[in-house]
Amino acid sequence: MLIRDVMTEQVLTVNPEASIFDVARLMRDEDIGAVPVAENDRLIGMVTDRDIVVRALADRHFKFGTRARAVMSEKMFYCFADQEVDDVLENMGELQVRRMPVVDRDKRLVGIVTIRDLSDRAPRTKAGDSATLRPVSH
Repeated sequence: MLIRDVMTEQVLTVNPEASIFDVARLMRDEDIGAVPVAENDRLIGMVTDRDIVVRALADRHFKFGTRARAVMSEKMFYCFADQEVDDVLENMGELQVRRMPVVDRDKRLVGIVTIRDLSDRAPRTKAGDSATLRPVSH
């Protein structure tokens, strides 16, 4: 199975000059924990809820008018839409990330994949299958 089969295609992005208030509201309203930052049709960073808390609030760099560019993570890991799910899942585990932007081979943003996307679409084992039940010994 390929990442394009499990990714979320509709990805909201913000401009690097968006205020962190607007980014936080977008995260709240859409129930998401990260927003890609795009400029001139290119992905340049990612703002996570943690970025806002750690880089803006906890470090006291917050001031009225703080922009996404000031708190975004510039170092991003991404995957390709035509990569195998198992390979990306293993990579996400090694990198300890919960989400990755998905790009095409021209490195244009085409989606995002999260651990939740992968777990929601993973094959399920049969709950209560007698072959998986084992007696508990005390």
